[in-house]
Amino acid sequence: MENIYMQRGADKVVNTCMKVKPGEEILIVTEYSRLSIAACIASEVYRVGAEPSICIMEPRKSDGEEPPRNIANAMLASDGFISVVGKSITHTNAVKAAIEAGSRGLVLTHFTEEMMVHGGIEGDFERLKPLCIAMAKAMEGAKKIVLTSPGGTHLEYSAEGRRGNHLYCMVEKGQFSTLPTVEANVSPLEGSASGIIVADASIPYVGIGVLEEPVRFRVEDGRIVEIIGGRQAKMLADDLAAKNDPNVYNIAEHGVGLNPKCHFCGFMLEDEGVFGTCHIGIGTSTNLGGRVKASCHYDVIMKEGTIIADGKLIMEKGVPLIKYDK
Repeated sequence: MENIYMQRGADKVVNTCMKVKPGEEILIVTEYSRLSIAACIASEVYRVGAEPSICIMEPRKSDGEEPPRNIANAMLASDGFISVVGKSITHTNAVKAAIEAGSRGLVLTHFTEEMMVHGGIEGDFERLKPLCIAMAKAMEGAKKIVLTSPGGTHLEYSAEGRRGNHLYCMVEKGQFSTLPTVEANVSPLEGSASGIIVADASIPYVGIGVLEEPVRFRVEDGRIVEIIGGRQAKMLADDLAAKNDPNVYNIAEHGVGLNPKCHFCGFMLEDEGVFGTCHIGIGTSTNLGGRVKASCHYDVIMKEGTIIADGKLIMEKGVPLIKYDK
């Protein structure tokens, strides 16, 4: 029965988020486990007069692993691509190259049939767009950003010269966005971050999900040097160590969740969109304006962040304080 109700979500993906036009060639990259979602989206692409193609790939072994070369080439040639996968391909060279070539991309990682019906997908993306852009601009290029939280986070870094990224679930040519998270983010300068990160909400990777207890990270010279906590902290630490890649500890991103319809459920793009949260991305930063390519990109999420950018309070305990056109 869930398939029947997914059509409204497919309509939003195709017509609000991608704004698919008749005659366009739209590629849908998926896995067998998400084929029902991909097929529903493809049906809507066809209904509006565009040509859908579905490429089914073997699930990647880890988040951030490149898709097969033939799929990467198809992404490059498409007018737009929609990624409906379990393991993320967001932070890959394939996505970066396709966007730079003028395609537009929408990423639905970890999506379930339920997420096509309820939750963040119900957000008013047009209304949230100005806030998202304003938050990204407030973080863009700041020489010093301080992030704190009631859970114990105190992280300082520089974003001097770095662009602010605004992902509000709608894309034009040469853009990509995630769905249903609405977020503003910036990539810290390599080596500039130091302090403590305390994730007390979710780490939606490697089977961790919503946190049973906080996970504490000590950061020095832009990299995580210690992970402290219980069972879930050990799961993350063991996974990162097994990759045998020092770049997985890079502080790659500071993101701000801005979708009031998102809720914590253990799925990445739903959890990191929860309004008033902050997340720190670790590992790859190249798709966000940074310079580091790692074997993964994970996000650790905290509640009620407070952000000061170049001495200006832009968010306090999860409440944005910036001015923007509503």
